[in-house]
Amino acid sequence: MKKKVKLISSTLSIIMLSSLAVACSDKTDKQSTPSPSSTPSAQTATTYPMKTDKTLSFWTADFNPILQIKSSVKDIPFYQDWQKKTGVAINFINPVMGQEKEQLNVTLASGDLPDMIEYNWKTNFPGGPEKAIKDGVVMKLNDVIDKYAPNLKKYLKEHPEVDKMVKTDSGNYFAFPFVRGDESLMVFQGPMLRQDYLTELGLQMPTTMDEWYSVLKAFKEKKGMEAPLTFRGLNDLNNGAFIGAYGINRSFYVDNGQVKFGPAQPAYKDFLATMRKWYAEGLLDKNIATVDIKAQDANMTSGKSGASIGAAGSGMGKWVGAVKGKDPKYDLVAAPYPVLNKGDKPKFGQKSFAFGSEPSGMIAITGTSKNVELAAKFLDYGYSEEGHNFFNFGTEGVSYKMDNGYPKYTDLIMNNPEKLSLAQAMGLYIRGNTSGPFVQDIRYLEQYYTMKQQKDAIVVWQNTDASKYMLPPVTATPQESTELAKIMNEVNALVDETSLKIILGASPVQEFDKYLSKLQTLNINRAIEIQKAALDRYNKR
Repeated sequence: MKKKVKLISSTLSIIMLSSLAVACSDKTDKQSTPSPSSTPSAQTATTYPMKTDKTLSFWTADFNPILQIKSSVKDIPFYQDWQKKTGVAINFINPVMGQEKEQLNVTLASGDLPDMIEYNWKTNFPGGPEKAIKDGVVMKLNDVIDKYAPNLKKYLKEHPEVDKMVKTDSGNYFAFPFVRGDESLMVFQGPMLRQDYLTELGLQMPTTMDEWYSVLKAFKEKKGMEAPLTFRGLNDLNNGAFIGAYGINRSFYVDNGQVKFGPAQPAYKDFLATMRKWYAEGLLDKNIATVDIKAQDANMTSGKSGASIGAAGSGMGKWVGAVKGKDPKYDLVAAPYPVLNKGDKPKFGQKSFAFGSEPSGMIAITGTSKNVELAAKFLDYGYSEEGHNFFNFGTEGVSYKMDNGYPKYTDLIMNNPEKLSLAQAMGLYIRGNTSGPFVQDIRYLEQYYTMKQQKDAIVVWQNTDASKYMLPPVTATPQESTELAKIMNEVNALVDETSLKIILGASPVQEFDKYLSKLQTLNINRAIEIQKAALDRYNKR
């Protein structure tokens, strides 16, 4: 029996691990493929496959969506090949979909931990990564990386802007990171709408809130749409769509060196008033509070909705692919992030960092592991040249072939014989479209976005000033993290409740003033202080 891990009771409140990171987070180096010069010397490099009779245990929910296609992890080619290429047998521990939170809580509380856990240690563990290290849940990786992970060590040395992001203020490494290797991989989401309807109705692409109002009004009155604009709740606005027109977003951001919280700004009242008007006139989905991905899919493929917020791949690509065969005129295109005044550049928009706070892609070696060296070498494989290609493109000759030095996906991926979607086929053979312990390659995305609309969308959505205002991946101290979580649980609940009541017409807009006062009693200013202190420490790293 492994040594019990010292855990405080708040551990059991860990937020659920999301099952699939979006595939595509400020500036990073354009070099996405490890160069020959970055290959570790023969004296330190690990030779793969390794020779070992040990089996590592690995808790992860990453492959849960793929288990809807395959009945067992043993049947997923990527995970079969990962073991073969590294020479390490893995006992994959995967929670039942929908029960990730509960099952991870039980594992953590028991103290009987696997060798590796994939989790968002940066934001979802109470107290943050430093607390996880202190409690013995996660191993401090500084010496481990130095001794056993030459590929990752070399990459971080050559990319100090990434190195700064993947450690704590104390300089401690806590997980093998997922890194986006190109700026184009950091923008993948935004507003979109039916170009075929715009053309039919003689309308121009909307860029301002007033123009959006006119377009949505036309969609409803002239096309008979039930829900002209549909999206999955207020969180879909967190990256700046529509709310950014008012100079704020729905989370923390940096403005002239000061940390601000968007929903605590007076401009949030103007945003809510606009959404209230749109909702009252039937321009927003009446089920705004409960729309899930299935409802959003149905709305966008049935003609019930003509505009939404989504990703270029799992949104635009999926919807166009589902409808194009039945309706050749169906044309979904990206729209610029709306502004108030014509010609202004959007202040906010979706953009991630090279290393951010996505749900997965942070694989820690646990504090109780008896196989630290082997686990480190297993995870370091993804940062080697061979591992880089494997994670991004799969197995050569099977899922990709080299074409004049370019790793080109085969028809197994691009035209799957089992009629799987592109995203599903990739999920079986690679991790390039999700996350993991590797550097994501732009050449994956060049093939993943098969439609002109998708490629154009990235260019449109990149045209914002988001990088000027983004709060970088700061790390609060264990004490700050616990305090911040307590404050924000109450703050976010109040923000969501008040916002929905005002938008739905259940409360008057005048309630906003009482809401601002309540935010003060919930210590929002203290939360801002904590984030500012973390930002100051981050800038000194």
